[in-house]
Amino acid sequence: MFRILVIKLGALGDVVQALPPFAAIRAHWPEAEITLLTTAPFRALAEASPWFDHIRIDTRPRWHDWRGLLTLRRELRGYDLVIDLQTSGRSTRYARLSGQKAWSGIARKSAHFHDNPWRDSMHSVARQRDQLARLGVAEHNAPDLEWLGRGGPDLPAPYAVIVPGAAPHRPAKRWPEGHYAALARLLQAQGLAVVMVGTQAERALVDTIRAQTPGVIDLAGQTDLLALGGVFARATLAVGNDTGPMHLAAAMGCRSLVLFSGESNPRLTAPNGLRPGQVRVLAVEDLRTLDVSRVAACLNWGH
Repeated sequence: MFRILVIKLGALGDVVQALPPFAAIRAHWPEAEITLLTTAPFRALAEASPWFDHIRIDTRPRWHDWRGLLTLRRELRGYDLVIDLQTSGRSTRYARLSGQKAWSGIARKSAHFHDNPWRDSMHSVARQRDQLARLGVAEHNAPDLEWLGRGGPDLPAPYAVIVPGAAPHRPAKRWPEGHYAALARLLQAQGLAVVMVGTQAERALVDTIRAQTPGVIDLAGQTDLLALGGVFARATLAVGNDTGPMHLAAAMGCRSLVLFSGESNPRLTAPNGLRPGQVRVLAVEDLRTLDVSRVAACLNWGH
């Protein structure tokens, strides 16, 4: 039995953009025993997917935690091939820790070193595609995500989803709360129910918007990733910041508008949709200067 270890630790947007590579790996090695090494937040998502035989959780031990590192080394050994799709500094050090030579990634002495000199200037989707092509793995653009779209609450259709959060340590990636509240009222006037999603840690943000927008459906802190996939799969549209859930919306085929500030480069990280025109990006240097009317115009009502 050919044994493969795939490494993808996070974050959410990165995991979502790895779904086509996961499917491509399984399609290329249909009889292999494939294990995914990931982190705890993505266990349920990985277990529900059809691509892996085993899920292993990386507890990310500190480099001076020798017991934790020994446990991790055992998890990394015994495979015929390791495919590091994380390709971070941390996961690259795992190649040395494991002693595995049949390694695909950016560990320089590995057998399948991804040596494309333009690697760091490629969109993450293209970068992973190029990495797998070195292994002879064919592109797999649109895997069947029906398993990810069947969960979640039964919401009144038609509805729009607002994703007002983003990484808490990067507040410049957030469009102001008052702007989201104004947009929600415009969406309601167009006959759409408005649903807000986010983490429990974003409760104050969601409450601020909800206080200005009567009738908004608040799902913050109430949906795991499988439920969130279903929410997006049945939505009419989604609007949000450059954050993981918007990648999920795009992957589920939801018409999406993603708001980027100068904090990140959409050319390298923008969500990928399933069809042309499904995902639109609106990028400005400072999101505080982005007017509600401009965002509303980009939603292209009625089309």
